[in-house]
Amino acid sequence: MKKDVQWIGSSKRDIKDLPSFVQRSFGHSLWGVQKGHTPEDAKPLFELGRGIYEIRESFDTNAYRLMYVACFEKAVYVLHVFMKKSKSGIGVPKPDIELIKTRYKMAIYLEKGE
Repeated sequence: MKKDVQWIGSSKRDIKDLPSFVQRSFGHSLWGVQKGHTPEDAKPLFELGRGIYEIRESFDTNAYRLMYVACFEKAVYVLHVFMKKSKSGIGVPKPDIELIKTRYKMAIYLEKGE
């Protein structure tokens, strides 16, 4: 059974701003997630919330990230999509972490149907 994708906040608009190669790559990965598969290169982000994963893509010397949660019944929730600007660290920048946590709470709210 295939789950729907729910885009939280500006995530759908944000993915449209990425290069078409990155959009296709993320779209392909999300298609698999919708069908219940975890992409081989998906990285769990346990410290941000239960079931949050990061999909990474590189293109033209830039790094792109898509964070999603798929452990809920109703949908796959895309929490955040962005181009990683920091070249020095491998972690997710703090402002993005706060946004992901906030949107994760919104996904929980939507999942409960409140």
